[in-house]
Order: sequence, then structure tokens, then C-alpha cells
Amino acid sequence: MKKIIAFILVAVGASLILTGCSSAKGEEKKKLEKVVLDYAYYSPTSLALKEFGWAEEVFASEGIEVEWVLSQGSNKALEFLNSKSVDFGSTAGAAALIAKSNGSPIESVYIYSKPEWTALVTTEDSSIKTVEDLKGKKVAATLGTDPYIFLLRSLQEVGLSSKDVEIVNLQHSDGANALLTGQVDAWAGLDPHMASAEVDSGANLFYRDHDKNTYGTLNVRTDFAEEHPDIVEKVIEVYEKSRIWVEENPSEAAEILARESGMKLEVAEKSIERNDFSDPLPGEKQIQALEEAGAVLVSEKVITKDVNIEKVVSELINEEFAEKVLNSK
Repeated sequence: MKKIIAFILVAVGASLILTGCSSAKGEEKKKLEKVVLDYAYYSPTSLALKEFGWAEEVFASEGIEVEWVLSQGSNKALEFLNSKSVDFGSTAGAAALIAKSNGSPIESVYIYSKPEWTALVTTEDSSIKTVEDLKGKKVAATLGTDPYIFLLRSLQEVGLSSKDVEIVNLQHSDGANALLTGQVDAWAGLDPHMASAEVDSGANLFYRDHDKNTYGTLNVRTDFAEEHPDIVEKVIEVYEKSRIWVEENPSEAAEILARESGMKLEVAEKSIERNDFSDPLPGEKQIQALEEAGAVLVSEKVITKDVNIEKVVSELINEEFAEKVLNSK
């Protein structure tokens, strides 16, 4: 009997050791080796963060590598998030809403700016002066982005819809070129490309409405946030450091934007001026803006009518991480 008991104890001990080893290996597998952030010309905060290496400084002590990926537009940032090419992506709030309504597992955890980054644009000599004048015209826009949503909302406001115009789906820079070369009659523009067309070619921003521009949101994949909440907080911390720096140093921020994008300094300065960096905490303002945008998107059948916009917005906007970081300062 004693031998049997001894054997059982040894077996149990061995099992515990093996379980411990297995558990340790499991933890080791979960250890994050790299965090992938995007940067975008429409997000000066991301450019400054990349420029100064503040994320690299924070994560170096933990042995975590930082990788940067360029997003040319909200649609690209969302593609990167969905394919797990990035962990954090910079988008317009309404673009993130469309993605979320289509099942994209993302959360908006930080506001990098409140921009006036889109308007409706024509050439200097165009006969188009009002939104009503767009009826029957070709308009360039990048589907699924804030400029596209801005166009839809502007049309709806004057009793028109997407059916009353021919929307030509082009990436932002290509849309600017299409306008300036006469391939389209108007363009739903995005800074800094819009500012460049304005400064270099005399393009006319014939319709502007700051309140129709949804906020610039930093989004994270939900699975990443659940597995690495501490990393999300650290990313918000460095973003906050960058946001404050950009707000206090707009001229230097414009220089970084100009250098990164290859644009003229005057263009970069105009683009920076159109951003409000004062309020980084996601919450009720964003919820209201997205619900209003969502109503238009449902009416235009961009989002199906069976989608509960309020529910999707509430699941998209996650203020908990930013509240924790900002309240600790």
C-alpha cells in the first residue's frame, strides 16, 4: 500500500510539473514580441510619434519591437486591421462605423484630432458653386471614408442622393489628380491632398461644414485589446504625449508632415490648422456624430437597415482605456 501511495504521489507530482511547464510555455507563446502601429498623413499625431520614437522608447524595456505601416486612407487602415497587418489603425470615425457594422472586430479607443479634413472641391474655373450643382456630375470619392460620407450627407441635405451623381471610386490622391486633369467634375477631398490642390492649383473648396467631419479615431483590434490591455494603455500614453506636442508645436508638426509626405510647407501648415487637438477622450460627442452619420449611411444603403446603429456605435466607442490613462495624469 505504501508503495502504491508513493507511486501515486510521484505521478501527481510529475503531472503538476508537466502542467506547470505546459502553462509556462503557453504564457511564453502569449508574450508580445512586436506591436504594429500605422501612421498617416491625415494624422499629424501619428507622424510626430513616429518621428520622435516615443513608442520605441516605452516598449524597448519590455523587449517589444515597434513596426510602422503607412495608411493612405481610412479604408486602407481598416484593411490592415482586418488582416491583422496592424494592431492599431488611424481612421475617420464614420469609416470605422461602416467597418464595425460589417462585423469588423475593432474598437475606437482614442481621439487623435477633431479635423476639418474634408470638403467638396472643384477647380478654380468650375461652374459648380453649390451642392445642388453636383446633380448629374462625376464626383471622385474614396468609398468607405469620411470624404465619401461627407458627400452623401451633403447631398442628402439638399434633397439629392448618390443616385443623382456618378461617384467615381478613387484613392484620395488619385481623386485630386482626376479633378485637376478634368476626369471628374468635383472631388470629396481629404487633407493634406486637398490643401495641396488648394495651394498649388487654386482648387475651390466650394462646400465646407466642420460638423460633418467625424473625428479622427485610433482603433485597435478587439482581440488584441482583450489579450494585451496594458499595451493598449501604453500606446495611448505615447499618443497622448505626441498629441500634446503637436498642439503646442504646430509649426514643427507642419515641418514633419511636409517632410514625410513630400508636400510644400505651406500646404502642411494649412492642413495642421484644420485640426483641433484639444480633446482626446472618446465619448458622447463621438457617439452623437456617428449616430447622425449612421442614419445617412442606412438611408443610402451603405449600412443595411437591419443594423442597430446605436448598438454598433456603443460597441465601437470604448472610452475605458483613454479614461484610465488620462485620469492617471
